[in-house]
Amino acid sequence: MTEATRILLDENEIPTHWYNVVADMPNPPAPPLGPDGNPATPEQMGAIFPGAILEQEMSAERWIAIPDEVREIYKIWRPAPLMRAVRLERALGTPAKIFFKYEGVSPAGSHKPNSAVPQAYYNRQAGIKRLTTETGAGQWGSSISFAGQMFGMEVRVYMVKVSYQQKPYRRLMMETWGAEVFASPSEMTQTGRDTLARDPDNQGSLGLAISEAVEEAAGRADTNYTLGSVLNHVLLHQSIIGLEAKKQFDKIGLYPDVVIGPCGGGSSFGGIAFPFLADKAAGDKRAQNLRCVAVEPTSCPTLTKGQYAYDFGDASGFTPLMKMYTLGHDFMPPGIHAGGLRYHGDSPLVSQLFHEGLVEAVAVPQLATFEAGVLFARNEGIIPAPESCHGIRAAIDEALKCKESGEPKTILFNLTGHGHFDMSSYERFFGGKLENYDYPAAAVAQSLAHLPRFG
Repeated sequence: MTEATRILLDENEIPTHWYNVVADMPNPPAPPLGPDGNPATPEQMGAIFPGAILEQEMSAERWIAIPDEVREIYKIWRPAPLMRAVRLERALGTPAKIFFKYEGVSPAGSHKPNSAVPQAYYNRQAGIKRLTTETGAGQWGSSISFAGQMFGMEVRVYMVKVSYQQKPYRRLMMETWGAEVFASPSEMTQTGRDTLARDPDNQGSLGLAISEAVEEAAGRADTNYTLGSVLNHVLLHQSIIGLEAKKQFDKIGLYPDVVIGPCGGGSSFGGIAFPFLADKAAGDKRAQNLRCVAVEPTSCPTLTKGQYAYDFGDASGFTPLMKMYTLGHDFMPPGIHAGGLRYHGDSPLVSQLFHEGLVEAVAVPQLATFEAGVLFARNEGIIPAPESCHGIRAAIDEALKCKESGEPKTILFNLTGHGHFDMSSYERFFGGKLENYDYPAAAVAQSLAHLPRFG
């Protein structure tokens, strides 16, 4: 029975509740702060988010019910399969069992609709007509465009310029679902205009695109902002990944020793890992020695090289201050092809758990991630997104350690999406045109010097 390679759940086994890790954290999360250094008020947050989302953002309840209308749309692609990578295991010669939760089955081709659909739902319930957002690689922009279409809402996406140029088909996906897409920095906002005046060739960043999207949402009563990662409510929605995976492992009588997820803002890592951390918190013996590993790029190593401090979530200081690992809100990451991981900060929840030693983090270089992605594709058939290749790289490295030690560990990683719209990145890799970017220590030091000071 443990030799199953594709573990499926029925539609009626889609979880009915999301899991909130805040309920099981040893210490309460540090609160978001306003620009004066005092805790942010609901009124400040309510300018861009509906009440139901704010309640989830601040909640310490362990379980939060998934609305029936959201579960109905989830049924388009969920439950997502849990797969065993037996061919990859053989290629590596490892005694380890390698499993992956495959989120590329969604309409947008990634895990991002898990949060886009409820965010659109709660905004529509609040009477909001329009949504703005930012996107890096385009997975989140595609997802909120799809979700907006499901609920009859207008969507405007500010897409990081380097990704806008690298990934035209992601932009076309968004436009197919009815969204407007602008390369960020753009002429649509004061933030964008100011940035272009200083640097007409600015290639953009997630922090900058967030500023543009937030600026527009804050300036229109009919418009709210949506975010694809970082904030507590996003990681709450993404917990459906790990919750399904737990049910699937129960079906084959196994339990992971290591849980791995790529990590930019934290949504995919938190989504796969947090439900397993719940077992650890509950004293489940299976989870006693469980390791959860967040994987980030060496060129944007927020957890492994950042500073744990209060910082803005965007480049211009429109967002509340969040306590997180940060490289500085005005840090401009190199133009790596894993655009979804080019973020200066990280989820406050992931950051706190890492700071308190409950999860681990590793940074991997760009070329090694593409090597891992190609090896995976040639054995398992699925061509992974560049972000997903980070998780694959770490899983392969864990499996090779098992080859040396002889330990038959069970490894689980989150394969967050397919790479069908990232083939230009693979083309550059095969042509020897991709390069590793070293940790930009001087640029980070300069950016960290601009961290907010108060008191």
